Amino acid sequence: MAVQTAQLSDERALVEAAQADPRLFGDLYERNFDRVYAYVARRVQDRDAAQDVTADVFHQALANLKKFEWRGVPFVAWLLRIAANTIADRWEKSAREKGNPAEEPHADPVAQREMEEVELQAMLAKLVRGLPEIQRRVVYERFVEQRSIREIAQGLKKTEGAVKQLQFRAIHALRAQMEEQHG
Repeated sequence: MAVQTAQLSDERALVEAAQADPRLFGDLYERNFDRVYAYVARRVQDRDAAQDVTADVFHQALANLKKFEWRGVPFVAWLLRIAANTIADRWEKSAREKGNPAEEPHADPVAQREMEEVELQAMLAKLVRGLPEIQRRVVYERFVEQRSIREIAQGLKKTEGAVKQLQFRAIHALRAQMEEQHG
């Protein structure tokens, strides 16, 4: 609990600094990007659209940062509320353009379980970035781009067995780090 309180205090200081000088918003962006992108990507399910929505979220957050009031909850909760509203607005706009009523409901407040999933996805993204370059590339191509082992092997000019071994080592390392950090 003391660690969480210290993190919120540190985060509050970052928010207040960025409110005083918007050039400092970059620290908040770096700290929260993975969580926001993971939240958006789960709902939008199109990489380009998820990137656009995530960019819109941070643009809106920066534009409205002076209006943000600290209430003792993580800053990311505010960002995720902006994301939910941005996604809902896009669905409504898309439905209006197609002449259909919006089929997607307005976003509800972020549930605790959902926040935990977003946190896990953000942690996993961070851990993947910490893998050796070749393992990171294999993981990205295999699970994000959904390429086959054969396609990855051809692109890397390696045998399929070597790519399978790289994938195995990467997954093993990620699993061990996740267990170490999250139990």
